[in-house]
Order: sequence, then C-alpha cells, then structure tokens
Amino acid sequence: MKNTLKAVAIAFAITPIGVFAGGDPDYVKFPADYAKSFTLYATMNRANQTQLAKLYANEAAVTSYTQGDKAASGAIVVMEIYTPKKDAEGKPIPGSDGLFEIDSLAAIGVMESRSDWDAAFPAEHRAGNWGFALYNPDGSVKSNELNCAQCHIPLQAQDYLFTSQKLIDFVKK
Repeated sequence: MKNTLKAVAIAFAITPIGVFAGGDPDYVKFPADYAKSFTLYATMNRANQTQLAKLYANEAAVTSYTQGDKAASGAIVVMEIYTPKKDAEGKPIPGSDGLFEIDSLAAIGVMESRSDWDAAFPAEHRAGNWGFALYNPDGSVKSNELNCAQCHIPLQAQDYLFTSQKLIDFVKK
C-alpha cells in the first residue's frame, strides 16, 4: 500500500497539468504567418505600463468590425507582447512617440472568436465566443499564471476586447 501511494504521488508530481491558465492552446492555435497575412491595427504601451504591444487582426476580424462592433466567427486577434528597454532605475524607456523602446519579444497572445467551439472546450475558459492561448515567440506554448478569460469577461460591451475601440477606429479609416 505504501508503495502504491508513493507511485501515485510521483505520477502526479511528474505528469504535466493539461490546463493552461493563460489559455487553451489545444483549441486556440498559433497562426504561423500572422505577421504577413494579418493587419497591424495598433501599437501601444500596455495598461500595466511595463510592456509594449503590437496588435494584429485577421481578415475576418477586420471585415466584421467594418460591418459592426462584434467579431464574427473566425475572427482572430494577435498581440505581440514586448519587453521594453529600461533605464538605470528599471523604468521603461519611452521613444519620441511615447511608445516604449523595444528590447525583445516576450510572448504572443492569441484570441479567436468561434461560434462552434468543440463541446470539450470549457465555457469558463472563454469570454463569450472568444478563446485564448499564449505562445512563446517561436510559436511554442507558453504557460503562465494568468486567466485570460477572467480579465476579458467584464468587457462584454466591448466584445470582450481591451482594444475594441482601436480596432473599430482603425477599420473606419
């Protein structure tokens, strides 16, 4: 019995956990050629004031926001998250345009809107029809301690996007 309990404890300790708090890469896939095929619609300092973000939208997102203020099924938004250069005090260095100077690409967040998610994809991992995943710059899955859906759920009036107005303004130009 002692050996059985030890074996179970070891199995739990070495078995990877299947849930990524930062999203669900089993459902929300990394769009490999997004930088070439998606539209860059905004570059901005993130609200946490420690990162810079470049935001891209696929054709489905651009078209649906051109026609209204909600993303159609198939819309994908990608956020490149950059670590900024820092001064001697550790504060991000702003460029002449106020945007932080880029040091390195730290992560890539992907949001995908679908009306036909697999039933195995838990609704509590989504915000409306939006699913989430976080990736390393090379496209491999990046685990993190944040729950993407939790922060996006309160933004229902903005189609669950922190940058919905930026996307709407971009498509209106």
